[in-house]
Amino acid sequence: MHDNIFAAPRDRIGDFSFDDTVANVFPDMIRRSVPGYSNIVSAIGMFTAKFSRPDTKLYDLGCSLGACSIEMNRYAAEGCEVIGIDNSEAMVSRAREIVKGYKGNGKVNIIAGDITDFEFEPSSVVVLNFVLQFIAPEKRDALMKKIADSLVPGGILVLSEKFKFADETIQNTLFDLHLDFKKANGYSDLEISQKRTSLENVLISDEVPTHIARLKNCGFSHASVWYQCFNFGSIIAIK
Repeated sequence: MHDNIFAAPRDRIGDFSFDDTVANVFPDMIRRSVPGYSNIVSAIGMFTAKFSRPDTKLYDLGCSLGACSIEMNRYAAEGCEVIGIDNSEAMVSRAREIVKGYKGNGKVNIIAGDITDFEFEPSSVVVLNFVLQFIAPEKRDALMKKIADSLVPGGILVLSEKFKFADETIQNTLFDLHLDFKKANGYSDLEISQKRTSLENVLISDEVPTHIARLKNCGFSHASVWYQCFNFGSIIAIK
């Protein structure tokens, strides 16, 4: 379905929520809003093929409609189970239906839950695809530590985020290019402005050095940006 959630003027704009309305148009929204999204999802399959270990869990945290879960399952090692977790019931119910249509190497289980409270089992691949930015900043360190502790030696975390930049010129340049990207994909100035307002108190970005330092402090041996398009990118961290 076409995303026109913010097409009409609103007297009051509340905080963005991953509700039924968003779930209905999410594939169109993400395609038109996040540069490089499809490339990142495809590469997650490649990371899974390289790093998944037999009989471990593969976690897709904040799985939305299960795009990464499907890709991970396609390349999972023998005996793996892909577990997608999301705190939006609307996303979970749709994801469960979607993943039924795809076959892979293992089992996919989509569950409703808060990833900050979840107890992880031994895992070899964990994905946070544009999710940490929606987690309260004071909870991020603890979540990264739990993920690192759950990963087997040599396991990988793929962390995709909207980045913030300390250099004001770089920040403004990449912000403007992202704006142009959304306009080129058919969003009006009104839609862009209203959605930005709705996300203002919900999406809180970190700088890349903050991400890398957090990952190293939480137990990862190696961490680096592997992909970036404008102010969106992805980091891999290896235990």
